[in-house]
Amino acid sequence: MTNQRRTGLKNLYREEFLRSPAWFARRNRWFRDHTATGALPCAACGVVTVKDELELHHRDYEGVRITQGVWQAWEDDDDLVALHPHCHELLHRLIDRDVVLARHRTRRDASDHALRALQLKLHDVQAAS
Repeated sequence: MTNQRRTGLKNLYREEFLRSPAWFARRNRWFRDHTATGALPCAACGVVTVKDELELHHRDYEGVRITQGVWQAWEDDDDLVALHPHCHELLHRLIDRDVVLARHRTRRDASDHALRALQLKLHDVQAAS
């Protein structure tokens, strides 16, 4: 098992699921349920922004399914975390480059550990500014 991102044809998740009507409906539901004011903080840097400037990171893929060729998005709300695109990329880089996070933890544990590390790093950068 690996938590690293896959490239090319092996990544149906990015190439198909994240472009599917099921994912867009699930994403819209998540943001509707979590943004009473229309804005939400990035889980990594804490900067509050509107949903159009955020992405959702999957802490767990358990709710992502394909049944008879149709994608289904049954993720629990706590399986998804709102991040700025740049923060999301940094989170994936942490997971991809750390052997323990990439291969020896569950997806949820790897995501949570990497998110805590990223929060600390970004806090240190903001404090130094």
